[in-house]
Amino acid sequence: MVKIGNIELGDFPLLLAPMEDVSDPPFRALCKEQGADVVYTEFISSEGLIRDAAKSVKKMDIYEKERPVGIQIFGANLESMLRTVEIVEKSKPDIIDINFGCPVKKVVSKGAGAGILKDIDLMVRLTEAMVKHTKLPITIKTRLGWDVDSIKIVEVAERLQDAGAKAISIHGRTRAQMYKGVADWTQIAAVKNNQRMHIPIFGNGDVDSPEKAALMRDEFGLDGAMIGRASIGNPWFFKQVKHFFRTGTHLPEISIAERVHTARRHLQMEIDWKGIEIVGIMEMRRHYSNYFRGVPHFKEYRTKLVTTDNLDMLNQHFEEILSVFGNS
Repeated sequence: MVKIGNIELGDFPLLLAPMEDVSDPPFRALCKEQGADVVYTEFISSEGLIRDAAKSVKKMDIYEKERPVGIQIFGANLESMLRTVEIVEKSKPDIIDINFGCPVKKVVSKGAGAGILKDIDLMVRLTEAMVKHTKLPITIKTRLGWDVDSIKIVEVAERLQDAGAKAISIHGRTRAQMYKGVADWTQIAAVKNNQRMHIPIFGNGDVDSPEKAALMRDEFGLDGAMIGRASIGNPWFFKQVKHFFRTGTHLPEISIAERVHTARRHLQMEIDWKGIEIVGIMEMRRHYSNYFRGVPHFKEYRTKLVTTDNLDMLNQHFEEILSVFGNS
């Protein structure tokens, strides 16, 4: 039984990764329905929260049906991060996750996200202070290191555990790699196989098939998998993996009818969450390519979906998709 603090997650839990502009409440709810064991919010700026920036505050919306849910925050200033913990606690998440892995330049340039991989002592101090500042379990998301010459993830993970972290999710790339190349799971396994480690170690990066998830579990011996890009437009991924674990077989391909039904639900959920129809419609546009990935001759309909700003017209497009591709 894998546990984060006192939260029981079963054997080899599947976690929805925190993804900017993706892991909002509607998408998290869909993934939860399909078997995600833990879901995380988009990452939230500590500086934005303490300034009460509307976008940052909105990202803290969580709902009972999502639990257990973690709110992920990033920052490099100790005072700001501690104030952020107090703000985040008011949303009553089950977990607070610290992002020490985002490779994006605008985050790294402020010494946050993966930028903190250049200052491991600060990473440890921040973790320890935040653990002492809350009763909620603190978890960490990080990368192997800044670059190939600075990979010390076994030592870093030990220090984070000693600082009080209750679980660590490790993306198997360095910051220098961004999202290129192949994720190195052997380095994550080295953390898990360190006899001093007793907290869960979750693998992240390139888990894009049920077989890969099984490999991470059976060959690399990790405690669970954090799923990112493979779930975008495919909230069924969690169900597909769990079915494969149980049976060794694949679920049938997701039908066009199911894709359309889920995309329409997702759209309506975005509108309801945002409270303004056009805003929800705009938020949803990034998802359509993924929902209908692999459907031949779909370009014309994708263009319609991402350029239409009226809900009634979008529903007409969905009906047309059903009539044209419904037997696919």
